[in-house]
Amino acid sequence: MSPQSDYESSRRSFLGTSLAVAASFAASCIGAKNAVALPAPASTPEAALAELLSGNKRFSSNHGTSQKQDLAALRQQTSEKQEPFAAVLSCADSRVPVELIFDQTIGQIFVARVAGNVVTPELIGSLEYGAAVLGTKTILVLGHSGCGAVKATIAREEVPGQISSLFPHIQPAVTQAGTDLEAAIKANAKIQAELLRDSSTVISNLIKEGKLKVAAGYYDLATGNVEVLT
Repeated sequence: MSPQSDYESSRRSFLGTSLAVAASFAASCIGAKNAVALPAPASTPEAALAELLSGNKRFSSNHGTSQKQDLAALRQQTSEKQEPFAAVLSCADSRVPVELIFDQTIGQIFVARVAGNVVTPELIGSLEYGAAVLGTKTILVLGHSGCGAVKATIAREEVPGQISSLFPHIQPAVTQAGTDLEAAIKANAKIQAELLRDSSTVISNLIKEGKLKVAAGYYDLATGNVEVLT
């Protein structure tokens, strides 16, 4: 083989090796980018509630971080299992997007929603599953300013369909707080949280063992702030 042929052969070999190394490096960089890891779940009820409130501070101050994460990678990572660190029983109101207001992302909060954030057997069962099976460390019952369900219960006007089925659940709060809407909303959140603690042996036992905390909160639609009530 001539010196020129030797040179061309060596050159092609070098270029081939270089391209293979570059491709491998690029693939590893892409893999590193997509390997988005969820933070480790909170280990205590106190830590779980603190993380919810910390996330709400980020949200209300416009310094959220959850939306910057690679959602496609997170969907892939959580498609086979979920490990939410907290559960939230929220009103169904469209202005209360739970994951957003706590600056959390896919797989981090177990959310149950119903108008008036009221406790029913079905919701108790759902939250028991979250705590006993999935390992949520805290349950936050979240009322919010201007809640239409509480407002309707105070007004006691005729409503269509089965909307009035909510009234008996919320009436104890109205009886306690009167016609002051904000006071009634806060009273309702606290009453529903107490119902969760008392009506579920699963939840009450986890609380006694120090593995779970149930709290009530109030979300202000105007400021974006969450206030813990209990």
